[in-house]
Amino acid sequence: MKILVTGGAGYIGSFMVKRLLDENHEVTVADSLERGAREAVDSRAVLIEGDLLNKDFVLNLFNSTDFDVVMHFGAYISVEESMKNPGVYFANNILSTINLLDGMKDHNIKYFIFSSTGTVYGTPQKSPVPENHSKNPENPYAESKLMVEKILHWYYQIFGIGYAVLRYFNAAGGALDGTRGEDHAPETHLIPNAIKAALSNQTFSLFGDDYDTPDGTCIRDYIHVLDLIQAHILTLKKLQEQHGEYIYNVGTGKGSTNKEVVEMVKKVSEREFSVIVKPRRDGDVAEIVADTTFIKSELGFEPKYSDLETIVRTAWEWHKKNSNKE
Repeated sequence: MKILVTGGAGYIGSFMVKRLLDENHEVTVADSLERGAREAVDSRAVLIEGDLLNKDFVLNLFNSTDFDVVMHFGAYISVEESMKNPGVYFANNILSTINLLDGMKDHNIKYFIFSSTGTVYGTPQKSPVPENHSKNPENPYAESKLMVEKILHWYYQIFGIGYAVLRYFNAAGGALDGTRGEDHAPETHLIPNAIKAALSNQTFSLFGDDYDTPDGTCIRDYIHVLDLIQAHILTLKKLQEQHGEYIYNVGTGKGSTNKEVVEMVKKVSEREFSVIVKPRRDGDVAEIVADTTFIKSELGFEPKYSDLETIVRTAWEWHKKNSNKE
């Protein structure tokens, strides 16, 4: 198949590109490289640099190739940043998707896979959180993702664009051989920041230790990036077999506290580093863990690499190699 991967120079997108190429698909990557890295894109893919907010760029993109599928990873992802610059998040995350959908409509492309987030649920009324849980975004990032989910429904109803929404629960980890990993700029995610503290022997900042959780720190459901990519592959097969609209949580159903993650980084790295507690960040919720019953029963999804030690160990190996190159 001919597949367009937006944001394919980013963390998850680059893993997706490699997997699709390994399965002999033709892959085109569209990325502004504002927050992605050219070197992260597999050399077998075609990389087209440009901004999805530019309608002319998107028009030319769809005129260049007869795509079968669009996988959309091109979004801003920081909760904290979205609380400071909400307009930037609404513009980038929503308007870029509309441009893509309009291009798909005009070129009769019927398969769309969207990277959403478990943060659309807000502070959950129960945990684990099922897909039909009420949606209460508590930050502009989550709100922008939920808005896109609603937009997708109408493009399916009106134009027949089949889609799958994957609500991620904290993607983490690296390639098993240490050749690929997570590197955002700016980096706001817990595991890579803790690893960087271990590598540089710097103080690590923990945001909030007064939550209503067993050790006072936030609880999150971490999914290994390789398992997340497998969920996309299964979702694509589902769309091909049965055209429609689908929403899946992608997680493990188990949570780890921030302190547990920090201790695992210390264990894996065999390094000690100082930890200081800072005030809570705006928009963070105390606990959110995925109910994965639906994706397991519907798609047969079973995480293979998502125990906390494997996640941290694979992330550590990549960051350690990357640090040695500097």
